[in-house]
Amino acid sequence: MYELGGVLVTRDEIKSMVRRLADRINSDYAGQELVIVGVLKGALAFLSDLMRELTMPVILDFIIVSSYGFETSTSGVVLLRKDVDVDIEGKHVLIVEDLIDTGLTLKYLKDLFWSKKPASLNICAAFDKPNRRKAPIAAEYSGISLGDDFIVGYGLDYAGLYRNLPDVRTLVEGDDAKAKSNIMQGMEA
Repeated sequence: MYELGGVLVTRDEIKSMVRRLADRINSDYAGQELVIVGVLKGALAFLSDLMRELTMPVILDFIIVSSYGFETSTSGVVLLRKDVDVDIEGKHVLIVEDLIDTGLTLKYLKDLFWSKKPASLNICAAFDKPNRRKAPIAAEYSGISLGDDFIVGYGLDYAGLYRNLPDVRTLVEGDDAKAKSNIMQGMEA
């Protein structure tokens, strides 16, 4: 069983990061319509905060892919569970992701989206683990770089759990009773 470790990124640091990224996106896309594609489920918290800070007209869509399942490391196989509904041909597209880890998922998504012929395609990621990269990919809008720890909170999960934590924490091995106690403390913090 796993338990919550220490806080790596606080709520205030997250708010500051969201504002910084939104300011850059607002500047870069001023006067243009933007299609934002959130990668579910992890990007939902970040996407919600980010899009409330954007000033241009926004079309919102979602895509669902998976590569982790119930593990703390990626399987390396990206499964498309739901594609976008919006026709993105000739449009400016921003993929919004919670975390760039190995880069395999975003490489897959970039290849998929380029085949749909957008006018432009960029990536915005809340968190980045550049030392874990297996595919050569980078976000044009990158939030906070982190180390190799497995992280949860602010949309990031382990087996569907911990997405609701307001800050980003490590996940470490521990006993079941202590893990439940740490989860409750994390929600109250």
